[in-house]
Amino acid sequence: MKTIHGMMLLGCSALALAGCGADDISSPGAGSIVINNPTPTPTPTPTPTSGTVVAAASCPSFSATGGLTDSGVLPGPEGTWRVCTLPALIDANSTLPKVAGVIYRISGRVDVGCDGGFAAPTSTATFATTTASCNGKVLNQDTNVTLSIDPGVIVFGENGAEPAWLAVNRGNKINASGTAALPIIFTSRSNVVGSNDDNSQGQWGGVVLLGRGKVTDCNYGSTTANTCERDTEGSVNKAVFGGNDNTYNAGTMKYVQIRYSGYVLSNGKELQSLTAEGVGTGTTLEYFQSVNSSDDGAEFFGGAVNFKHYIAVNADDDSLDIDTGLQGAFQYVLLLQRSGGGDAMVEADSDGAEDQLPRQKSIVANFTMVQPQSSSNNDANDKASLLIRGNSDITLVNGIINTPANECLRLNGSGTTPATLKAYSVVMSCNTTKYLDTGTYAAGSTAAQFATGTNNNDAFTSTLTSTFINGTNETGVAAYASLSSLSSYLDNVAYIGAVANASDTWYKGWTCNNGTAAFGSSTSCTALPTY
Repeated sequence: MKTIHGMMLLGCSALALAGCGADDISSPGAGSIVINNPTPTPTPTPTPTSGTVVAAASCPSFSATGGLTDSGVLPGPEGTWRVCTLPALIDANSTLPKVAGVIYRISGRVDVGCDGGFAAPTSTATFATTTASCNGKVLNQDTNVTLSIDPGVIVFGENGAEPAWLAVNRGNKINASGTAALPIIFTSRSNVVGSNDDNSQGQWGGVVLLGRGKVTDCNYGSTTANTCERDTEGSVNKAVFGGNDNTYNAGTMKYVQIRYSGYVLSNGKELQSLTAEGVGTGTTLEYFQSVNSSDDGAEFFGGAVNFKHYIAVNADDDSLDIDTGLQGAFQYVLLLQRSGGGDAMVEADSDGAEDQLPRQKSIVANFTMVQPQSSSNNDANDKASLLIRGNSDITLVNGIINTPANECLRLNGSGTTPATLKAYSVVMSCNTTKYLDTGTYAAGSTAAQFATGTNNNDAFTSTLTSTFINGTNETGVAAYASLSSLSSYLDNVAYIGAVANASDTWYKGWTCNNGTAAFGSSTSCTALPTY
């Protein structure tokens, strides 16, 4: 049983965000979830100490109807900020510029465009919708709105009558293109005023990308008729995703941090830092850090995803959750959980739709997954550090699993053709059990499937340095060199793990440090950069 702290539960009219897994496990955890409903206490506003930021005199211009609302000055440890609140609907191409002394605020749900529907329309098509379905607006079906965010911009979410989250609807895009020197940061108000520590989490919703990729486990239509759609939540204002376009482009998120996100509305209904739903290979996802999400580090529902340089630190559920027919390719993946916290590092399934097509087929390459040796068995209801179930077909390649207190792998079988696993050049430091077989799988099935690859070693002594950098033993493992034969998106590299050695520093500069892992940044995750 997990107790969710520090959150305000909405009433029966609230959004109901779908984030649970399938079969025998919901997310986070199976069975009961105790949700505390404390009387909200205003967050104290500290007096700035030695900060250097000076609040701008006003908010910049913004093209969307209503523009930005000047919400006054907010002090924090870095100085004072002019708070500029985004409108509930961004109905025209708009940019959040980097302006000294300005910070941007998401209050409640903010929509980028209205839902453009299952497929891109013809030039004369319109979207027959009610005014209530898109913040009082009736727009053309494919609204083609892009929200651009300049490098170095900081956006914070502040929960009010509903959780703060950004919904990029079908037919619209986000262009959050930071740089290594100037990452874009999405965070919480508590982070801005300086009241967070390494255990803070669940302080706002997160970012949701909604696309037209193929999904399973339909709320509307069916997979057999190629009309399957899913609903992110069950409120009057829907957030629907799905279609037939696995090349769908939801925009770009590159050199981005999302901190202290996640919101539990009810048992099995959660937001995480990044939720990608039916997005396609046209979407650019690179150099992304999730910090202290109260649910998953990131969750992917269907579509086709290519993703390089993904870091999840201190996710309180799964560090990487992949669902509902996803066709995924992930490379250079760091999944780092705090001692005694979190569930599986990877949960892969098809969300209860075991006999629907497409089956999930995902590759995770050059990964390093760490659950601290000092912790107790902290894999919760997933029962192992990696859970593969729901008729998903998973390939692990050039990987390191360092989870000495836990079982490493669990396969859960069901249906005519249950989940499958292939592993190539993957080494594991686990407890004495190592493998778990559940469902229709007979004892030994997980170990047998893991051994079908090459250069695998299930009795490995980790020598990782600085938490995630390859040491002597990791360097001595022969890598699977033909990654491009598994997916043309993958780079062919000659090492296992996410970080080859001390000279491999792709994670530096654009990330923040915390107690679980130091990434060589000048900024702690509990503070804001001032550039």
